[in-house]
Amino acid sequence: MFDDCLIMAGGSGTRLWPASSSRLPKQFLPASGKASFFSMAVERALAVTGTRGRVIVVAGKAHVPHVVADLAGLGAAKKKRLLVIGEPAAKNTAPAIACAVRFSLAGGAGRNMLVLTSDHVIRPIEAFKATALLAESGAGRTAEGGRLAVFGIPPTRPETGYGYLETGRARAGLSPVTAFHEKPDAATAKRYLASKKFFWNSGMFAFSVDFMADRFRLLAPEVFAPFEKLKVPDGDSFAETNGVKVLEKWPGLEGAYRRAEAISFDYAIAEKCSDTVMVRGGFDWIDIGNWEDYVKLRPAGGSQVFGISAESCSVDSDIPVALAGVEDLVVVIRSGKNGGPATALVTRKGQTHRVREVVELIRKSGRTDLL
Repeated sequence: MFDDCLIMAGGSGTRLWPASSSRLPKQFLPASGKASFFSMAVERALAVTGTRGRVIVVAGKAHVPHVVADLAGLGAAKKKRLLVIGEPAAKNTAPAIACAVRFSLAGGAGRNMLVLTSDHVIRPIEAFKATALLAESGAGRTAEGGRLAVFGIPPTRPETGYGYLETGRARAGLSPVTAFHEKPDAATAKRYLASKKFFWNSGMFAFSVDFMADRFRLLAPEVFAPFEKLKVPDGDSFAETNGVKVLEKWPGLEGAYRRAEAISFDYAIAEKCSDTVMVRGGFDWIDIGNWEDYVKLRPAGGSQVFGISAESCSVDSDIPVALAGVEDLVVVIRSGKNGGPATALVTRKGQTHRVREVVELIRKSGRTDLL
């Protein structure tokens, strides 16, 4: 079992705009029934940290209320294992992990950590737990014998939207990672799929905390140094909201985020780390990258949608919608009744990946109030 599990809950999830926004990012949207992506990640984290392990959530300060609200249904014993750290600035994944590593170091030598995303669907949880325990053994617990363990997903199609891991021959369930590859073009993705040596990079990692602190010092000191200078937060630094402990006052944290380079963990550490192994994900993994993927998880519009000659259309709306004489559309409407702006998205299936371009167009227009 892991001593600490970090859930990275930052980001705004622009690919699912307008349902996902700076006010309510993707990770807090419902993924299965009423359960959000984030709450499902918490369930996984609790499953791999045992009864004494900690779950550390790093999220934007503005989103801490969403975190606390999503945790409301947990029992008191589980809430005691949770800690929320509000990021004063969005600086990508490397600073978030560096912050958690610094906090974990205060717990003493020999600790290990699992890093999870907060916006994926992973099933079944027992299969995930088995893979995580293999990653734990592969990562080790010391700086000297430690390794970075990454979770690789066997590709099922020539996907151009994910990064890839290139691997060597597996031994005892662990494969050496020979290279990280950026999102490929279609021809390259087909070659990756056929080779059997390439896996999707899931963005999940396991490591010894001492090992990772050393790697940060060696490979990305501009990220880690500001956090390493922070003093261990004392008891007065924490507040409790609905039974969940929130780190509200960590002297120097804002300055550390201000000075730390904004960079992803892949670029800062993973791609440069020579001691990296991959564990093959033995579970179903879904990265909801666009509206076509998301609507497959959600029930049909039901009584909210009225259609006449409307073929193969998907609607996600908080007000009634009528469709007539159309096909292959994705329609998303937010009326603004919950406090956000009134917004609507209408796109054709096969084009939903371009929502990011729409978001950028809105940002350039100066209408950031819509985001």
